[in-house]
Amino acid sequence: MNLRGKSFLTLLDYTPEQIRELLDLAAELKAQKKAGRPHRLHEGKHVALLFEKDSTRTRCAFEVAAADLGMHSTYLGPSGSQMGKKESIADTARVLGRMYHGIEYRGFDQSIVEDLARYSGVPVWNGLTNQFHPTQILADFLTIRERFGSLEGKKLVYLGDARYNMGNSLMVGCAKMGMRFVACAPEAYFPDKALIEACRAVAAGTGATLEFITDPMEAVKGAHVLYTDVWVSMGEPEQVWKERIEALSPYRVTQALMDQAGEQCRFMHCLPAFHDLNTAIGRDIYRKFGIDCMEVTDQVFESGRSIVFDQAENRLHTIKAVMAATL
Repeated sequence: MNLRGKSFLTLLDYTPEQIRELLDLAAELKAQKKAGRPHRLHEGKHVALLFEKDSTRTRCAFEVAAADLGMHSTYLGPSGSQMGKKESIADTARVLGRMYHGIEYRGFDQSIVEDLARYSGVPVWNGLTNQFHPTQILADFLTIRERFGSLEGKKLVYLGDARYNMGNSLMVGCAKMGMRFVACAPEAYFPDKALIEACRAVAAGTGATLEFITDPMEAVKGAHVLYTDVWVSMGEPEQVWKERIEALSPYRVTQALMDQAGEQCRFMHCLPAFHDLNTAIGRDIYRKFGIDCMEVTDQVFESGRSIVFDQAENRLHTIKAVMAATL
């Protein structure tokens, strides 16, 4: 694998073989970390972590991965730089590219991370944009491979709002890896038609299948994974909560859906999840709408078939693989 100098912006830019090799490298680095074997492959290098949206898993995974690889990381939070305020994206990129060996970006439009890659002259890694979340998909696929042994032919059903980064990225990833992808949502919440067609073109060469179904009980039959995400993303106005709750409540992952899928099925979520009242937002939603969970019930989230924390841990190992391979 020769990915040196290549940015990681969307899985559309990577071949199935390159994705498999990144997963193999992640598994190898994970085994080395578990065994306590150092793997300081990029000793003395520096990376910048640009966060316009806060995060727990993405920030911690990038910082620990950088340290494990022997690198120093600089975290720049939502108010930590002048990017987009007093300084353009292009100018920020050219400054950071002179000081750092790589740049991570987590924030808003995909065009921002693409501009950082265009102007910086160093690898740029997408930690999340409104349209794509490729590092999460690598972690998800490593988790599925660990659980089921392979990716090819596995059926993944994404329930909820499939129009944004997680629905988009899972569809792309499944198309690349020869999986069976199902988006289960109201029709108005299906992915963008142009992206669907691009993924169908990919699927034609990998044997993947793409389906778009509005009936949850029909969609989940025989699934290996039921996957969901929060119904309202960071940065969206509070007014959309009522609309999303009304539209997406039939797509909540419940024990009945897990049973319909079958004993082989596992539950996945990129986190954070609103499955109880132990968060400020959860309690606020309960006061306003009278529901004690949103996209998944607490029964499913806390069950033995939930592998969400395996996913969370694997963010570290797959992000480390991406940085190790591209620097």
